Amino acid sequence: MISFRASDGFELKGHVYGDPGTARAGLLIAPAMGVEQRYYADFAHWMAAQGWLVLSFDYRGMGASRPAAMRGSLKGLEADIRLWAERDASAALDELDRRLGAGERPIHWLGHSLGGQILGLLPNRERVSRAVTVGTGSGYWRENAAGLRRYVWWLWYVVVPLSLPLFGYFPGRRLRKVGDLPRGVMAQWRRWCLDRDYMMGEGGAALRAQYAALRTPMLSLAFTDDEFMSRRNTESLHGFYAGAQPELRRIAPADVGVRRIGHFGFFRKHFEASLWPQVSHWLA
Repeated sequence: MISFRASDGFELKGHVYGDPGTARAGLLIAPAMGVEQRYYADFAHWMAAQGWLVLSFDYRGMGASRPAAMRGSLKGLEADIRLWAERDASAALDELDRRLGAGERPIHWLGHSLGGQILGLLPNRERVSRAVTVGTGSGYWRENAAGLRRYVWWLWYVVVPLSLPLFGYFPGRRLRKVGDLPRGVMAQWRRWCLDRDYMMGEGGAALRAQYAALRTPMLSLAFTDDEFMSRRNTESLHGFYAGAQPELRRIAPADVGVRRIGHFGFFRKHFEASLWPQVSHWLA
């Protein structure tokens, strides 16, 4: 485990896999909402064995980046999704760049779900040479997979409006939904998910232009049995990255000889011979 600091001084925790002396390039893993970096450890080890220096990290308030004084509650922790991107993820990118010799080798981005949504928010996004998104799409609730819509209606219109003022954060562990999240993160995510234009509804024309201007080559891996993201979700979000012209691959479980992949399955070890090489080959 390593420590590094965001631009405002907040201490973040990450984990480095691989040898910086021999790595061909770097790979930063940006987590999904409520998912701790340790979930990606098997995939990170495998990518390191293929020759990448891999850095995973937790956003502030999550996993190892949750302050010890806030183990019981995240009340009082100031953060939203844009801060996670602009300060935390950008600091992780800088840390990986430093370990690779500050500009000497390429750095790639792998974003799972939320991690694929936020690349366009980073102030140092141009440092990324290539990007892969996994299970990433717009969170607009009316475009969610059919089985999820009834659940998220209850979440956005009942659970979140009641829990945030009552607890001062989102107590997801207690509620068995998503996981504990800072109040500002959950409040902003709710606003985005209720807006047809997702983050662009709040960000406006300036944010649209910022995303569209990104020219980083991008691969999107989506799954037909994703219980959260529909085809429309995936296409809507990647439409924001118009300048990158993402390559969209929609994979069915039968394509790789399994019954289930889903929103989280890609990172499970039994996909190291089927799905994981799609990332290593494309980045190479």
